[in-house]
Amino acid sequence: MPFGVDEAGKGPALGSMFAAAVYLEDPDGLPDGIRDSKRLTPERREELAAILRDDDRIEIGVAEITPARIDDPQTDMNSLAVTAHANAIEDAVADCECNDDSSDAISGLCDACDTDADRFARRVSETCSIERLTVDARHGADDDSPLVGAASIIAKVERDAHVAALADEYGPVGSGYPGDSTTREFLTSYVDAHGELPPFARESWSTCEDALAEAEQTGLEQF
Repeated sequence: MPFGVDEAGKGPALGSMFAAAVYLEDPDGLPDGIRDSKRLTPERREELAAILRDDDRIEIGVAEITPARIDDPQTDMNSLAVTAHANAIEDAVADCECNDDSSDAISGLCDACDTDADRFARRVSETCSIERLTVDARHGADDDSPLVGAASIIAKVERDAHVAALADEYGPVGSGYPGDSTTREFLTSYVDAHGELPPFARESWSTCEDALAEAEQTGLEQF
């Protein structure tokens, strides 16, 4: 399996979701210590991501799904995850010899974002513009496959950088996940101050809807 794909940021109430694909003909060429990004410290993720990006043998693709796309009522998170995985694969192999017309089929493994892993693999393959593509998908692939683990590291570092940039502009936003008290406090204070959600909020998420509803209720109680 020369490529692996994973995503980060599917569940937060704030910010974008990112998918990453890592392509390498010989997975044994990956740096030591590659594993699921959730099992690594942020500092170690940054170190490994830099090593992966600096290796000329490795092709990396990244796809971003913005909050506006996530809030679109015409789609759903499973479909967006399919799109993100497909776009990341296309980005990874766009300038790669593996995408040459004379090449054999390109194969790889995705961390399944659907309860039905086979369905997820089929949808990614159908969405991807690469003709000679074989996609497999498994739950927990980021633990089992070093290439998917590498992709999970890239995706998580991209997501972390995205959240850090938001924090630089708007102040502490936390991780963006609904269970994060800093994220909830940020949403409450932002809505109280501006009367609306921040532009990077996933407005369709219940956490964001609740923050708006609470602010409206507080406003009514003041009259």
